Amino acid sequence: MQRIVVVGNGIAGLTAADELRAQGFDGELTIVGQEVHAPYSRPALSKSALHEEGDVTAHLLPEPEHGAREILGVRVVGLDITHNVLTLDNGEELTFDGLIIASGIRPRKIREDLDCEMTFRNFEDALRLRESLKSIPSVVVIGAGVLGMEIASNCVAAGSDVTVVSRRIPMLAFMGDYLAEIFSSAARAQGVHFVGPAAVDVRAQGDQTEVFLEDGTVLTADLVITTIGDQPNTEWLVESGLLTNGELEVDSRGRLRPHIVAAGDVAAIATVHGNQRVPLWTSAIEQAKVAARTLLLGDDADELNFQHYFWTDQFGLSLKACGDFPVTGEPSYVEGIPGVEPALLRWENADGTGTAVSINYRIPIPKLRALSRQAPAL
Repeated sequence: MQRIVVVGNGIAGLTAADELRAQGFDGELTIVGQEVHAPYSRPALSKSALHEEGDVTAHLLPEPEHGAREILGVRVVGLDITHNVLTLDNGEELTFDGLIIASGIRPRKIREDLDCEMTFRNFEDALRLRESLKSIPSVVVIGAGVLGMEIASNCVAAGSDVTVVSRRIPMLAFMGDYLAEIFSSAARAQGVHFVGPAAVDVRAQGDQTEVFLEDGTVLTADLVITTIGDQPNTEWLVESGLLTNGELEVDSRGRLRPHIVAAGDVAAIATVHGNQRVPLWTSAIEQAKVAARTLLLGDDADELNFQHYFWTDQFGLSLKACGDFPVTGEPSYVEGIPGVEPALLRWENADGTGTAVSINYRIPIPKLRALSRQAPAL
């Protein structure tokens, strides 16, 4: 294999390129990315970057050392897997022996045609929100997943009046009832208003934006931010034959074909719940390492053995978690009092594994992982 192309210049694309070099690949390496920036930390954008003083730097990563040719600010619009050719939106064609698909995802909107309905995914979005918050606007956040709640937390910290639109308890689907209630209570204590049911339309109204709910309620705000999920960037693959039910379903080594692999938010990996996308920072890194090795080593590469690790900072609560989510009911092991003092929690799963969670509790990640694997002695 002498010529490898990586589609996507996020953390999965960067990690894959680095891993190829680490495994001894010294051939021609090209990275194609829609963003014009070097890879950066997306999690930092909705956490520390929004309230940094001066220039935004929390998202910056070290300069890449893979030495790849980088073609940035362009999209891949077609793939011919018979002749191993990629077509870019600038008309350029790239041939390859090996292909790594790490084209990522993009946010969903209620109204694609409205600029006043913000979404939050990239560096430009973070800069726009950071600038908007300087005027202390009234804010409506549509969607109460982890990203929506992190944004709501930053808006409250900036002094804004914040309303979150959600048909159920925030983060319930992802975290489970116990943790969702802890974070919801913290948000309410800081003045966040929760309303439902779901939003069905957004319209510009002068300098403000109107949000229409299913029950006929109309909310008006200076700033509306939608966080209702994402869409994988796979349109360029529709004619390729690589999609299964609209998804890039990879095997345990990230493989789609012997010479084509996928990694990161765009890939549907095998989980206990079936093949699904796992849009977590650490997941993208682990997937990319495995996919790169597979491209070079085939079945001699180790299979993906990813243990979920996730963190969030919002409303004065810093959570770190290892293990599967959501968790059900109360934890079986508790040290401290969640929401009152630093706490260490653990849930036992049906398969004998566990999920360990720290809230404002200082513990090294390896120890948190160990706690998730084995219950502590009581």
